[in-house]
Amino acid sequence: MKDKEYIIFCDESAKKGEFYSNFYGGVMVGLSQYDRIKERLESKRDELGFRNELKWQKVTDAYLDRYISFIQVFFDELRAGNLKVRIMFRQNRYVRRFDDPEEKALEYFKLYYQFIKHSFGLKHMEHAHPEVYLRLYFDQFPDTSERAEQFKGYLGMLEAMRHFEKARIRIREGDITEIKSHEHILLQGLDIVLGSMFFRLNDLHKAIPEGKHRRGKRTVAKEKLYKFILSEIKTVYPNFNIGISTGAKSEDACWKDPYRHWKFVPRDHVIDKSKGKRAKK
Repeated sequence: MKDKEYIIFCDESAKKGEFYSNFYGGVMVGLSQYDRIKERLESKRDELGFRNELKWQKVTDAYLDRYISFIQVFFDELRAGNLKVRIMFRQNRYVRRFDDPEEKALEYFKLYYQFIKHSFGLKHMEHAHPEVYLRLYFDQFPDTSERAEQFKGYLGMLEAMRHFEKARIRIREGDITEIKSHEHILLQGLDIVLGSMFFRLNDLHKAIPEGKHRRGKRTVAKEKLYKFILSEIKTVYPNFNIGISTGAKSEDACWKDPYRHWKFVPRDHVIDKSKGKRAKK
């Protein structure tokens, strides 16, 4: 990836899981590749007979094979170096030592800011251009428009930071915007990957409906799709562990690697063992 301009499509899951919460995801594409990849994914979607938005929540047994076929194309582009995916999440057992109510209200955007600033390793970006432009496209925020605008303002100031300035990264006014996921096929692919990680890390693959003795067909189908996604990740990282931060073989791995996870741990934390998986056994 050595484009003059990049787009990062961003998604999140504000849901609180039993073991893991605050899931954020991003998929980066160079502008020179964007139209081709978009057309390829949309063509695959149409070929598979999807009429509505592709989403993790919509995965069923009847559509499982179609979702697998679609996500395989998504990962084909990732393996080829044309897409980069980053997933960030927080493990519930790591609790902030001082949890101020006002700080808690801002947690959503503060974590999103850290995700954008660090997860793609933008400060290590390699290019020979006088400047490189960055567009940030977010699935619509669930929070107030006032806080959203404030958040966009902080992101716009990233280019003035020393590492970003050294990398000659520019963020133009208007290039940080909210979008509708049903209009953007890359965001839909990201939603499927992000949802699968929330599903597995929170042990939702084990869920049995009340009054039943076995898992539902949808749960089984989702587990199969998750396992396929993991197998695709392992074509890049054979021993990939979804529940920890991905190791770095070099200082610039956050920029170069096609797929990475970041388990965010607050600096001022304590460990609450009652919120871990072992405590639930």
